[in-house]
Amino acid sequence: MKIQIGQVAPLFTLHDTEKKEVSLSNYKGKNVLLLFFPMAFTGVCTKELCSVRDNLSVYNNTNAVVLGISVDSPFTLAKFKEEQNLNFTLLSDFNKEASEAYHTSYEAFIGWMKGVSKRSAFVIDKNGIVQYAEVLENAGELPNFEAIEATLSKLN
Repeated sequence: MKIQIGQVAPLFTLHDTEKKEVSLSNYKGKNVLLLFFPMAFTGVCTKELCSVRDNLSVYNNTNAVVLGISVDSPFTLAKFKEEQNLNFTLLSDFNKEASEAYHTSYEAFIGWMKGVSKRSAFVIDKNGIVQYAEVLENAGELPNFEAIEATLSKLN
């Protein structure tokens, strides 16, 4: 069942680009923007995450932490983060646990890749409640960042 606004956000623990465990529960008391993305080094994903990088002050000003999540390995994500100078945490959902918990997995991506994360955005408030949920079926589309920013602004 897809994630609904007002529900408690599913908890997860994933590995970051330094292979350290990061849990959603570590961010209790902060707003969190979760951005699931299909694959590092692809055109639309690079555009999306570089846009977040360039506008990180918007999220910082709303007491929000940005977490980018894909099913890529931590090693791939580390290289991607380095090459794109990304200034926020990337998490590897290599085992697809978070993607499944948030119902953001393609059954088949580009015809044959199973379990790739759909481009999705979730805003989770300081109490762990989902305040915004957007799951895109078309990987070529970007999340509605204006709506995300408006949601985050209302939470402060």
